[in-house]
Amino acid sequence: MIDKKIINFQSKLRLKFNNVNLLKQSLVHKSFNNTENNEKMEFLGDRVLGLVLSVFLLKNFPNEKEGIIDKKFANLVNKKTCSFIAKDLNIKEFMYLGDSYKGQSRSDEKILSDGLEALIGAIFLDKGLKISEEFILKNWKKYLDKSDYTMIDSKTQLQEYSLKKYKELPKYKVHKQSGPQHSPVFKVEVHIKNSKKIVATGNSIKKAQQNAAKKLLIDLNI
Repeated sequence: MIDKKIINFQSKLRLKFNNVNLLKQSLVHKSFNNTENNEKMEFLGDRVLGLVLSVFLLKNFPNEKEGIIDKKFANLVNKKTCSFIAKDLNIKEFMYLGDSYKGQSRSDEKILSDGLEALIGAIFLDKGLKISEEFILKNWKKYLDKSDYTMIDSKTQLQEYSLKKYKELPKYKVHKQSGPQHSPVFKVEVHIKNSKKIVATGNSIKKAQQNAAKKLLIDLNI
């Protein structure tokens, strides 16, 4: 007998699976079942998503430099974007999660992002590339239509560079706040492995971190 949860999710997706077990597997988090879960499906879905969006970007931005295409791509496939799309689909409502994860909002972004990629993997295995492409382009449409998705913010760009090159996150240090309470100035220091320490200011910690990351990217010629 098919789980009612699966029937409802198929209805929401407007996709009828030939093999509903593929859909169910894509919704099983490792906290629910440590051996039979969605990790391999997520691995596949990540590759399918990358292929579809890479082809889309190359077709739609034929004159763009590779570096800019890469930034567009990174902004479209990062965990934050994937988690937003997963929330739109209410994926967590249909997932099989262990008790330790059910109430943890702090882990939502990864759970949702991984769940969405696993779902794409299941669609690919059951329906093939064409239907997978239709699903991805439909659900990423508002992000593909955005005029500002072309550039990635400095803090994210520095993080991705540092992770790719050194497998380490950038290190930020917040110095003492100065200025009046109604108009504070925050001083932030940032560095990555083998880089100098760069200091910048801003009217919030977040803004100061962005400014510091931007200055360090310039110093690194990125």
